[in-house]
Amino acid sequence: MGYASAYSFRYSPRPGTPAAERAQVDQAEAEARLQEVQALIDAQQRAALAAMVGRTVEVLYERPGRIAGQWAGKSEHLHAVHVADPAGQPGEIARVRILRAEPHSLAAERIG
Repeated sequence: MGYASAYSFRYSPRPGTPAAERAQVDQAEAEARLQEVQALIDAQQRAALAAMVGRTVEVLYERPGRIAGQWAGKSEHLHAVHVADPAGQPGEIARVRILRAEPHSLAAERIG
């Protein structure tokens, strides 16, 4: 199984839990393990986004993008998508074609 995205953190003991009473992993080892997991998740996220290129999906416009005439929203698969659409409106659902994968989002054009 792969992940399209995930939040990961280094373990920290919680008082009163059984794990807090056990020997702890060295902090350098814990950090190395976290970096390894995050690198795997990043690679899986890039693959999931790349697999979307060329597909047609619906996007809910949530807010204006950073570029004039652009909308930022979420696809039906919950991917972050930026769409060039000067006539778009917040709350609108638009049909778009995914043009390219960015590091953490998708770029698209409106098709209908």
